[in-house]
Amino acid sequence: MDGPVCTIEVDERWLEALSGIEAHPRIQVLYWMHQARRDLVLQKPGSTGLTYATFALRSPVRPNPIASSVVALVERSGGVLTVRGMDCIDGTPLIDLKPERGAAEVAQG
Repeated sequence: MDGPVCTIEVDERWLEALSGIEAHPRIQVLYWMHQARRDLVLQKPGSTGLTYATFALRSPVRPNPIASSVVALVERSGGVLTVRGMDCIDGTPLIDLKPERGAAEVAQG
């Protein structure tokens, strides 16, 4: 998986909830794009120059800016996860972490 190495800091009260996450090489991260605009119905991405409806794009400009990335889990140290493949800015609020879809079933085997 490409992209910069990033860290996810999980609040102390949720440390026990991270138990076993190391068994999953890829995790889904849900986060709140708190600095994204929320007012565009139509958008014109620079890559194409064409106009698209917001729900037809993966743009961060959305009425409800919940984002999802599947990232490679590099390591865990306490409440800090080192990952590769995040697409957000520093300080972005974390909503949830989950094993990549299908990975939980394989890990339980």
